[in-house]
Amino acid sequence: MSIQEEMSHSARPLPEDSRWTAVCARDAEQDGAFVYAVATTGVYCRPSCPSRRPNRENVTFYPLPREAEAAGYRACRRCTPTQMSPAQRNALMVEAACRALERGPVPLATLAEAAGVSAHHFHRTFKAHTGTTPAQYARAGRARRAAEALAAGDRPAGAAFAAGFASLSRFYDEAAARFTIAPATLADGGRGEVMVLASGQADLGVVTVVFSRQGIAAVRLSDTLEAGRLEAAALFRDALLIDGGAPFDALVADVVAAVREPARAMELPVDIRGTAFEERVWAALRAIPIGSTASYAEVAAAIGAPTSHRAVARACGANRIAVLVPCHRVVRADGSLAGYRWGVERKAALLDRERDHRRETAHGH
Repeated sequence: MSIQEEMSHSARPLPEDSRWTAVCARDAEQDGAFVYAVATTGVYCRPSCPSRRPNRENVTFYPLPREAEAAGYRACRRCTPTQMSPAQRNALMVEAACRALERGPVPLATLAEAAGVSAHHFHRTFKAHTGTTPAQYARAGRARRAAEALAAGDRPAGAAFAAGFASLSRFYDEAAARFTIAPATLADGGRGEVMVLASGQADLGVVTVVFSRQGIAAVRLSDTLEAGRLEAAALFRDALLIDGGAPFDALVADVVAAVREPARAMELPVDIRGTAFEERVWAALRAIPIGSTASYAEVAAAIGAPTSHRAVARACGANRIAVLVPCHRVVRADGSLAGYRWGVERKAALLDRERDHRRETAHGH
Protein backbone atom coordinates (compact mmCIF):
# COMPACT_ATOMS: atom_id res chain seq x y z
CA MET A 1 0.00 0.00 0.00
CA SER A 2 1.35 3.45 -0.91
CA ILE A 3 1.80 6.31 1.58
CA GLN A 4 -1.08 8.08 -0.13
CA GLU A 5 -3.34 5.03 0.32
CA GLU A 6 -2.32 4.73 3.97
CA MET A 7 -3.25 8.35 4.58
CA SER A 8 -6.56 7.80 2.81
CA HIS A 9 -7.42 4.72 4.85
CA SER A 10 -6.46 6.43 8.12
CA ALA A 11 -9.07 9.13 7.49
CA ARG A 12 -12.72 8.58 8.28
CA PRO A 13 -14.76 8.44 5.01
CA LEU A 14 -16.87 11.52 4.38
CA PRO A 15 -20.56 11.27 3.41
CA GLU A 16 -21.18 11.97 -0.30
CA ASP A 17 -22.73 15.37 0.42
CA SER A 18 -19.60 16.39 2.35
CA ARG A 19 -17.39 15.10 -0.47
CA TRP A 20 -19.29 17.17 -2.99
CA THR A 21 -18.95 20.22 -0.71
CA ALA A 22 -15.18 19.61 -0.59
CA VAL A 23 -15.03 19.42 -4.40
CA CYS A 24 -16.98 22.69 -4.75
CA ALA A 25 -14.63 24.37 -2.25
CA ARG A 26 -11.52 22.77 -3.82
CA ASP A 27 -10.60 21.75 -0.29
CA ALA A 28 -6.93 20.70 -0.28
CA GLU A 29 -7.36 19.25 3.23
CA GLN A 30 -9.38 16.42 1.65
CA ASP A 31 -6.76 15.52 -0.94
CA GLY A 32 -5.94 11.85 -0.45
CA ALA A 33 -9.25 11.15 1.30
CA PHE A 34 -11.00 10.36 -2.00
CA VAL A 35 -11.04 11.14 -5.73
CA TYR A 36 -13.96 12.06 -7.95
CA ALA A 37 -14.56 10.87 -11.48
CA VAL A 38 -16.47 12.79 -14.18
CA ALA A 39 -18.49 10.69 -16.58
CA THR A 40 -18.48 13.27 -19.39
CA THR A 41 -14.67 13.58 -19.50
CA GLY A 42 -13.58 10.10 -18.40
CA VAL A 43 -11.13 11.74 -15.96
CA TYR A 44 -10.78 11.44 -12.21
CA CYS A 45 -9.38 14.23 -9.99
CA ARG A 46 -8.39 15.09 -6.44
CA PRO A 47 -10.80 17.37 -4.46
CA SER A 48 -8.62 20.48 -4.91
CA CYS A 49 -8.37 20.16 -8.70
CA PRO A 50 -8.51 23.64 -10.31
CA SER A 51 -10.48 22.36 -13.33
CA ARG A 52 -13.97 23.69 -13.99
CA ARG A 53 -16.53 22.31 -11.60
CA PRO A 54 -18.53 19.42 -13.14
CA ASN A 55 -22.26 18.88 -12.80
CA ARG A 56 -23.15 16.87 -9.76
CA GLU A 57 -25.07 14.20 -11.72
CA ASN A 58 -21.90 13.35 -13.69
CA VAL A 59 -19.72 12.79 -10.62
CA THR A 60 -18.86 9.49 -8.92
CA PHE A 61 -16.64 9.25 -5.81
CA TYR A 62 -13.96 6.62 -5.21
CA PRO A 63 -11.82 6.10 -2.10
CA LEU A 64 -8.64 5.42 -4.10
CA PRO A 65 -7.25 6.26 -7.56
CA ARG A 66 -6.89 2.58 -8.46
CA GLU A 67 -10.64 2.08 -7.97
CA ALA A 68 -11.39 4.94 -10.34
CA GLU A 69 -9.00 3.43 -12.88
CA ALA A 70 -10.61 0.02 -12.49
CA ALA A 71 -13.90 1.69 -13.44
CA GLY A 72 -12.31 2.97 -16.66
CA TYR A 73 -11.26 6.52 -15.70
CA ARG A 74 -7.83 8.07 -16.29
CA ALA A 75 -5.90 10.44 -14.02
CA CYS A 76 -6.26 14.19 -14.49
CA ARG A 77 -3.07 15.77 -15.83
CA ARG A 78 -3.68 19.04 -14.02
CA CYS A 79 -4.00 17.79 -10.43
CA THR A 80 -2.10 14.46 -10.78
CA PRO A 81 -4.23 12.56 -8.25
CA THR A 82 -1.90 9.53 -8.26
CA GLN A 83 0.79 11.63 -6.55
CA MET A 84 0.78 13.22 -3.14
CA SER A 85 -0.63 16.72 -3.05
CA PRO A 86 1.37 19.64 -1.60
CA ALA A 87 -0.84 19.50 1.49
CA GLN A 88 -0.12 15.78 1.97
CA ARG A 89 3.61 16.32 1.49
CA ASN A 90 3.58 19.15 4.02
CA ALA A 91 1.67 17.03 6.53
CA LEU A 92 4.20 14.21 6.23
CA MET A 93 7.07 16.68 6.47
CA VAL A 94 5.69 18.16 9.69
CA GLU A 95 4.98 14.72 11.14
CA ALA A 96 8.56 13.63 10.51
CA ALA A 97 9.88 16.85 12.07
CA CYS A 98 7.69 16.41 15.16
CA ARG A 99 9.06 12.89 15.66
CA ALA A 100 12.62 14.24 15.44
CA LEU A 101 11.88 17.13 17.83
CA GLU A 102 10.32 14.75 20.36
CA ARG A 103 13.80 13.31 20.83
CA GLY A 104 15.36 16.74 21.45
CA PRO A 105 16.09 20.12 19.82
CA VAL A 106 17.13 20.03 16.15
CA PRO A 107 18.44 23.10 14.26
CA LEU A 108 15.94 24.64 11.84
CA ALA A 109 18.41 24.32 8.95
CA THR A 110 18.78 20.58 9.63
CA LEU A 111 15.01 20.03 9.65
CA ALA A 112 14.57 22.01 6.44
CA GLU A 113 17.42 20.17 4.69
CA ALA A 114 15.94 16.79 5.65
CA ALA A 115 12.60 17.88 4.17
CA GLY A 116 14.22 19.27 1.02
CA VAL A 117 12.77 22.77 1.42
CA SER A 118 14.04 26.18 2.44
CA ALA A 119 14.25 27.07 6.12
CA HIS A 120 11.69 29.85 5.61
CA HIS A 121 9.19 27.52 3.93
CA PHE A 122 9.70 24.84 6.56
CA HIS A 123 9.26 27.28 9.47
CA ARG A 124 6.08 28.76 7.98
CA THR A 125 4.59 25.34 7.15
CA PHE A 126 5.42 23.85 10.55
CA LYS A 127 3.79 26.76 12.37
CA ALA A 128 0.71 26.59 10.14
CA HIS A 129 0.24 22.90 10.99
CA THR A 130 1.10 22.90 14.69
CA GLY A 131 0.41 26.46 15.80
CA THR A 132 3.91 26.73 17.21
CA THR A 133 7.48 27.11 15.95
CA PRO A 134 9.93 24.18 15.84
CA ALA A 135 11.92 25.71 18.72
CA GLN A 136 8.80 26.13 20.86
CA TYR A 137 7.70 22.59 20.04
CA ALA A 138 11.10 21.23 21.11
CA ARG A 139 11.05 23.23 24.36
CA ALA A 140 7.56 21.99 25.20
CA GLY A 141 8.67 18.41 24.59
CA ARG A 142 11.74 18.89 26.73
CA ALA A 143 9.68 20.30 29.61
CA ARG A 144 7.22 17.42 29.28
CA ARG A 145 10.01 14.83 29.36
CA ALA A 146 11.48 16.45 32.47
CA ALA A 147 8.09 16.54 34.18
CA GLU A 148 7.49 12.86 33.36
CA ALA A 149 10.92 11.93 34.71
CA LEU A 150 10.29 13.85 37.94
CA ALA A 151 6.89 12.19 38.31
CA ALA A 152 8.59 8.81 37.87
CA GLY A 153 10.88 9.59 40.80
CA ASP A 154 14.04 10.79 39.05
CA ARG A 155 16.22 13.34 40.83
CA PRO A 156 15.85 16.90 39.39
CA ALA A 157 19.40 17.06 38.03
CA GLY A 158 19.06 13.69 36.30
CA ALA A 159 15.62 14.53 34.95
CA ALA A 160 16.77 17.90 33.64
CA PHE A 161 19.84 16.60 31.82
CA ALA A 162 18.12 13.47 30.51
CA ALA A 163 15.33 15.63 29.08
CA GLY A 164 17.88 17.73 27.17
CA PHE A 165 18.40 20.78 29.39
CA ALA A 166 21.94 22.11 29.03
CA SER A 167 22.08 23.23 32.67
CA LEU A 168 20.04 23.31 35.86
CA SER A 169 19.72 27.07 35.51
CA ARG A 170 17.85 26.59 32.22
CA PHE A 171 15.62 24.05 33.92
CA TYR A 172 14.78 26.51 36.71
CA ASP A 173 14.26 29.31 34.17
CA GLU A 174 11.73 27.32 32.18
CA ALA A 175 9.95 26.12 35.29
CA ALA A 176 9.56 29.74 36.42
CA ALA A 177 8.47 30.77 32.91
CA ARG A 178 5.48 28.46 33.21
CA PHE A 179 3.95 31.08 35.54
CA THR A 180 3.91 33.64 32.70
CA ILE A 181 4.89 36.66 34.75
CA ALA A 182 4.43 39.86 32.75
CA PRO A 183 7.62 41.86 32.04
CA ALA A 184 6.05 44.99 33.50
CA THR A 185 5.40 43.16 36.75
CA LEU A 186 9.02 42.08 36.91
CA ALA A 187 10.27 45.61 36.40
CA ASP A 188 7.95 47.10 39.02
CA GLY A 189 7.97 44.46 41.72
CA GLY A 190 11.14 42.46 41.52
CA ARG A 191 13.91 44.47 39.91
CA GLY A 192 13.95 41.93 37.13
CA GLU A 193 14.45 38.79 39.25
CA VAL A 194 11.96 35.96 39.60
CA MET A 195 12.28 33.58 42.54
CA VAL A 196 10.12 30.54 43.18
CA LEU A 197 8.79 29.67 46.63
CA ALA A 198 7.86 26.12 47.59
CA SER A 199 7.35 24.19 50.85
CA GLY A 200 7.36 20.65 52.16
CA GLN A 201 6.95 18.83 55.45
CA ALA A 202 9.88 17.26 57.32
CA ASP A 203 10.12 15.66 60.75
CA LEU A 204 11.83 18.84 61.99
CA GLY A 205 8.99 21.06 60.80
CA VAL A 206 8.01 22.87 57.63
CA VAL A 207 10.82 23.27 55.08
CA THR A 208 10.43 26.40 52.95
CA VAL A 209 12.72 26.70 49.92
CA VAL A 210 13.41 29.66 47.64
CA PHE A 211 14.72 28.80 44.17
CA SER A 212 16.58 31.22 41.92
CA ARG A 213 17.80 30.51 38.42
CA GLN A 214 21.18 29.49 39.89
CA GLY A 215 19.79 27.04 42.43
CA ILE A 216 18.56 27.02 46.02
CA ALA A 217 18.84 30.53 47.46
CA ALA A 218 17.26 29.88 50.85
CA VAL A 219 16.03 27.07 53.09
CA ARG A 220 14.04 27.91 56.23
CA LEU A 221 12.82 25.62 59.00
CA SER A 222 9.67 26.67 60.82
CA ASP A 223 6.72 25.40 62.83
CA THR A 224 4.13 26.63 60.32
CA LEU A 225 3.87 27.18 56.61
CA GLU A 226 3.01 30.84 57.06
CA ALA A 227 6.06 31.52 59.27
CA GLY A 228 8.42 29.99 56.73
CA ARG A 229 6.95 31.98 53.88
CA LEU A 230 7.09 35.23 55.82
CA GLU A 231 10.79 34.61 56.51
CA ALA A 232 11.44 33.95 52.84
CA ALA A 233 9.58 37.08 51.77
CA ALA A 234 11.61 39.17 54.23
CA LEU A 235 14.87 37.79 52.85
CA PHE A 236 14.07 38.69 49.22
CA ARG A 237 12.03 41.88 49.45
CA ASP A 238 13.18 43.15 46.06
CA ALA A 239 12.55 39.92 44.15
CA LEU A 240 9.26 38.77 42.70
CA LEU A 241 8.32 35.62 44.63
CA ILE A 242 5.93 33.22 42.93
CA ASP A 243 4.39 30.02 44.22
CA GLY A 244 6.15 26.95 42.79
CA GLY A 245 3.26 24.53 43.09
CA ALA A 246 3.37 21.00 41.65
CA PRO A 247 6.28 21.52 39.19
CA PHE A 248 8.60 22.11 42.18
CA ASP A 249 7.33 19.32 44.44
CA ALA A 250 10.18 17.00 43.50
CA LEU A 251 12.77 19.71 44.07
CA VAL A 252 11.43 20.43 47.54
CA ALA A 253 11.37 16.69 48.21
CA ASP A 254 15.12 16.63 47.53
CA VAL A 255 15.70 19.33 50.16
CA VAL A 256 13.49 17.49 52.67
CA ALA A 257 15.50 14.33 51.95
CA ALA A 258 18.72 16.23 52.66
CA VAL A 259 17.32 17.22 56.06
CA ARG A 260 16.84 13.50 56.79
CA GLU A 261 20.00 12.29 55.03
CA PRO A 262 22.80 14.88 55.36
CA ALA A 263 25.02 13.24 52.72
CA ARG A 264 22.55 14.31 50.03
CA ALA A 265 23.01 18.01 50.78
CA MET A 266 26.19 18.32 48.69
CA GLU A 267 24.36 17.02 45.62
CA LEU A 268 22.01 20.00 45.50
CA PRO A 269 22.80 23.24 43.60
CA VAL A 270 22.91 26.24 45.93
CA ASP A 271 22.86 29.94 45.11
CA ILE A 272 25.04 31.35 47.92
CA ARG A 273 24.72 35.13 48.31
CA GLY A 274 26.79 37.07 50.82
CA THR A 275 29.83 39.21 51.35
CA ALA A 276 33.22 37.79 50.37
CA PHE A 277 33.91 37.03 54.05
CA GLU A 278 30.53 35.35 54.59
CA GLU A 279 30.99 33.17 51.54
CA ARG A 280 34.40 32.04 52.80
CA VAL A 281 32.80 31.10 56.13
CA TRP A 282 29.93 29.24 54.45
CA ALA A 283 32.35 27.32 52.23
CA ALA A 284 34.25 26.30 55.37
CA LEU A 285 31.01 25.12 56.98
CA ARG A 286 30.30 22.87 54.00
CA ALA A 287 33.77 21.39 54.41
CA ILE A 288 33.07 20.20 57.99
CA PRO A 289 32.59 16.40 57.72
CA ILE A 290 29.15 14.97 58.39
CA GLY A 291 28.89 13.95 62.02
CA SER A 292 31.65 16.34 63.12
CA THR A 293 31.55 19.81 64.66
CA ALA A 294 33.86 22.80 64.76
CA SER A 295 34.11 25.82 67.04
CA TYR A 296 33.88 29.39 65.79
CA ALA A 297 37.63 29.76 66.45
CA GLU A 298 38.39 26.63 64.39
CA VAL A 299 36.32 27.93 61.47
CA ALA A 300 38.09 31.29 61.74
CA ALA A 301 41.46 29.53 61.59
CA ALA A 302 40.30 27.44 58.62
CA ILE A 303 39.62 30.56 56.55
CA GLY A 304 42.92 32.16 57.53
CA ALA A 305 41.44 34.74 59.91
CA PRO A 306 42.13 33.29 63.38
CA THR A 307 41.07 36.38 65.32
CA SER A 308 37.72 36.76 63.59
CA HIS A 309 35.65 34.23 65.51
CA ARG A 310 33.03 36.85 66.35
CA ALA A 311 32.67 37.69 62.65
CA VAL A 312 32.39 33.97 61.96
CA ALA A 313 29.51 33.79 64.45
CA ARG A 314 27.75 36.66 62.67
CA ALA A 315 28.25 34.95 59.29
CA CYS A 316 26.71 31.77 60.68
CA GLY A 317 23.74 33.80 61.89
CA ALA A 318 23.38 35.36 58.43
CA ASN A 319 23.25 31.98 56.67
CA ARG A 320 20.08 31.76 54.58
CA ILE A 321 20.39 28.12 53.53
CA ALA A 322 19.65 25.93 56.53
CA VAL A 323 21.10 22.39 56.60
CA LEU A 324 22.60 22.61 53.08
CA VAL A 325 25.06 25.18 54.43
CA PRO A 326 25.51 23.45 57.80
CA CYS A 327 25.88 26.21 60.36
CA HIS A 328 24.40 23.73 62.85
CA ARG A 329 27.82 22.02 62.91
CA VAL A 330 29.39 25.03 64.66
CA VAL A 331 29.51 24.80 68.47
CA ARG A 332 31.09 26.71 71.36
CA ALA A 333 34.73 26.13 72.28
CA ASP A 334 33.66 23.85 75.17
CA GLY A 335 31.56 21.71 72.79
CA SER A 336 28.20 22.94 74.02
CA LEU A 337 25.54 23.94 71.50
CA ALA A 338 25.54 27.60 70.57
CA GLY A 339 22.39 29.37 69.48
CA TYR A 340 20.64 28.32 66.30
CA ARG A 341 18.32 30.44 64.20
CA TRP A 342 15.78 27.63 63.99
CA GLY A 343 16.02 26.43 67.59
CA VAL A 344 18.60 24.55 69.63
CA GLU A 345 16.33 21.46 69.64
CA ARG A 346 16.50 21.28 65.85
CA LYS A 347 20.27 21.78 65.99
CA ALA A 348 20.65 18.91 68.43
CA ALA A 349 18.44 16.66 66.28
CA LEU A 350 20.46 17.45 63.15
CA LEU A 351 23.74 16.69 64.89
CA ASP A 352 22.38 13.43 66.38
CA ARG A 353 21.27 12.08 63.01
CA GLU A 354 24.59 13.10 61.45
CA ARG A 355 26.48 11.18 64.14
CA ASP A 356 24.23 8.19 63.49
CA HIS A 357 24.99 8.48 59.76
CA ARG A 358 28.73 8.57 60.46
CA ARG A 359 28.51 5.46 62.67
CA GLU A 360 26.49 3.57 60.08
CA THR A 361 28.94 4.52 57.36
CA ALA A 362 31.88 3.45 59.48
CA HIS A 363 30.29 0.04 60.01
CA GLY A 364 29.53 -0.36 56.33
CA HIS A 365 25.73 -0.12 56.57
